[in-house]
Amino acid sequence: MNGNDRVITIENPPPLTGGGRLDRLEIAFRTWGRLDAGAANAVLVCPALTGDRHLERWWPGLLGPGRSLDPNTDFIVAADALGGSGGTTGPAHRRGLRPWGERFPQVSVRDMVAVQRLLIDALGIRRLKLVIGASLGGMQVLEWQVAHPDRLESAAVIAAPARQTAWASALNHAQRRALAEHGDLELARMIAMLSYRHWDNLDGRFGPDSGNERSAQGWLDHHGRALRQRFDPVSYRRLMDAMDGHDLGRGRWGWRKAVRGVDVRTLIVGIRSDLLYPPRDQQALAEVIPHAQTAWLDATQGHDAFLIEQDRLDRIICGFRREAAGQATLQEASA
Repeated sequence: MNGNDRVITIENPPPLTGGGRLDRLEIAFRTWGRLDAGAANAVLVCPALTGDRHLERWWPGLLGPGRSLDPNTDFIVAADALGGSGGTTGPAHRRGLRPWGERFPQVSVRDMVAVQRLLIDALGIRRLKLVIGASLGGMQVLEWQVAHPDRLESAAVIAAPARQTAWASALNHAQRRALAEHGDLELARMIAMLSYRHWDNLDGRFGPDSGNERSAQGWLDHHGRALRQRFDPVSYRRLMDAMDGHDLGRGRWGWRKAVRGVDVRTLIVGIRSDLLYPPRDQQALAEVIPHAQTAWLDATQGHDAFLIEQDRLDRIICGFRREAAGQATLQEASA
């Protein structure tokens, strides 16, 4: 489903949380549907690590008439992440006569959300009907809830924790070593892919009884080559660093205190087979966030199930949105 591509430019944007500065910020985004007269139907989609504004490519099962992200009723906005490999300002963008490259400053999840807020302000959107994202995108949704609870009506957090775990950070460290010591983005991606899938899923696909002529090694090689062809390695490091710095509680007296003040209808979706951010991470969030409800994606693939089992995920999100709409109608009727 085609959307509308746009870029806005912001001169002298606010400083980044790490102290770095950008003289000029470009935000590349894509929209579907129309903003209604009251600017009350906007939905923001936050991208995962290697996701981008092109939802039609990586989340098509959630986008379309009658689906979670319905352009007939919603004004859907998706922007490339700050520091990423897309059209929003990042290491591959020029500063003066040459690309930023390694000079590009560190960014955080909070910086990504600050850029998204600049975007929705520029679009004239005061309040978002829904903010949704998975993995790194889910971290951004959580930050939206804590930093700007007055700007959103509901939130869907998929396969994300309140703060980065030691396990996930260690996996990112191994990927950084592959990049620093060997300049090998393909190897870094292979390490990541092993954390995105469950061993049962790989055994079922490539094990000795699978009947599959392909091998797990060939599968890893394929994904490594595919990422190298489309992603900037400096951007990959910057986004991994942002994930490792993710902590809702930093400067807020701990993440539990930070999320207790969230007054937003919240759906927390966990994946039963997730090895990267296992169900305990989502359960911990759901136990503390007021008005939160949980849903479980019973899939065998692991963390990547949010990209693979899109029809099932779509049904979960649609159900949440119908329930949220019903509650809002009841509140309006009793007001």
